[in-house]
Amino acid sequence: MNEPTAYGRPAGQDIAAVEVHTPTPIVPAHTVPLVPVQPGAIPSVASVVLPDGRVVTGYAISPAQPEPVVAKPAVSRAAVNIALGGIGFGAVCGGLVLLTTFIAALAALIHQLIILAAVIFGGWIAVQVFSASGHGGGTTVNIRKAVIKRNKFYG
Repeated sequence: MNEPTAYGRPAGQDIAAVEVHTPTPIVPAHTVPLVPVQPGAIPSVASVVLPDGRVVTGYAISPAQPEPVVAKPAVSRAAVNIALGGIGFGAVCGGLVLLTTFIAALAALIHQLIILAAVIFGGWIAVQVFSASGHGGGTTVNIRKAVIKRNKFYG
């Protein structure tokens, strides 16, 4: 009794009812009948024989003509020179601003290097003056030896 049918289901099972919906075509409110229109003149038919012997037949079509190019108004030579001069002037001004900025930055760098050298040299002098090297905190110069050395040098 439960043998499969041709559809692969057991014979005792019910199949659900299927509703079929058919679409309704939409008809426009105003339909204009299509009327074939004949061309004003019947074009001539051309046939071309290809090298392999086939014949191609068709209408000769004239190529579409491009629209004429509208002539641009001539630009005066003076207007071109003024425009180019303005562009050049702007480029020179920008270059001078960059050059001025570069020179100012270079001057600031040199100034900072001079200050750094003064700080380092001043620190070295301070270490020499204030270090405890056995002189009792001061610098002693033997003038007598310096004079003798000078006299021997010239004499």
